[in-house]
Amino acid sequence: MKGSVIALGEINGHRAAALIRDGKLDDFLVDADDSLAPAPGSIFRAKGGRLLKGMGGALLDLPNGEQAYLRGSKGLKPGAPMLVQVTHIAEEGKAVPVTTRLLFKSKYAIVTPDAPGLNISRAISDDDELLRLHDLASAGMDGADETFGLILRSACEGTSDDDIADDIAAMRDLAEAVAADIDGQPELLTSGPDAWDAAWRDWTADVFDDSDDAFENHGVMELVDTALSIKAPLTGGAFAYIEQTRAMVTVDINTGGEFSPAAGLKANIAIARDLSRQLRVRGLAGQIVIDLAPMAKKERRQFEQALKAGFKSDGGDVVLAGWTPLGNFEIQKKRTRLPISQVL
Repeated sequence: MKGSVIALGEINGHRAAALIRDGKLDDFLVDADDSLAPAPGSIFRAKGGRLLKGMGGALLDLPNGEQAYLRGSKGLKPGAPMLVQVTHIAEEGKAVPVTTRLLFKSKYAIVTPDAPGLNISRAISDDDELLRLHDLASAGMDGADETFGLILRSACEGTSDDDIADDIAAMRDLAEAVAADIDGQPELLTSGPDAWDAAWRDWTADVFDDSDDAFENHGVMELVDTALSIKAPLTGGAFAYIEQTRAMVTVDINTGGEFSPAAGLKANIAIARDLSRQLRVRGLAGQIVIDLAPMAKKERRQFEQALKAGFKSDGGDVVLAGWTPLGNFEIQKKRTRLPISQVL
């Protein structure tokens, strides 16, 4: 099936969303149980806690006896309330990673306390459109606290004035309400987006299906079952085993039934192009080690270029660390969601 589809549904009582491109599952989100780690984007009123000498950070107190880790402790006052936002998923048994640089993000607008200025996505280049959006941004932030900034996202292009103005107003109102609620005991002030909200906010597609039968209409559960398999088929008959251990995610490349001199490079290029999607739909991240199919050292550059292109859309969430002495390739990917196998 050609084209793209966003399908919203529920799995075991939890909201879920699937992005399908040309018949393949391109992304998948499902809400975790409330007892698991706080979702990225959640904002807490925390209390300044213990400085961690030698680590350049501090432990903060969150509600229900939980703790957060804040990198950098400049200006931190033990016992003082402060506003923090969850940056990524905490590993089991570790403190929740947070930042004091808050973002209030929606489909069209991002309000940035302590980062003043009006900015428009670089993906928008039309002069008339830029002028229109600048006028909307100026009007939307008129009278706001001078420390507040605004970013208009690429989704604004071609969107009506009213929709953009409403989105700016909603994010500004939320940011002002949270900023005014700094006093008190540790408390969750806003939760991170659920699967449906995140899909509406961040995805685009030809078809948006939020009917009761959306998952059945587009075969979502069959696609999810494929994503849960550790064996991932690649082009040309090759395949990869993608497995999560406690310490890392391992990716083992096999050429299948092809034994030509070029088979190893073909299989490695295939996983380089598809690994970003394979990890995304499984919800896998952290330290990733790729055990490549045999290929000549002179071919490594070609593999690296394909891998870089494949992870381009991940931006700063991914670091291509490089080669190990044994010829494996290492990647570090920020944990922004829980593994699907754990959530389901």
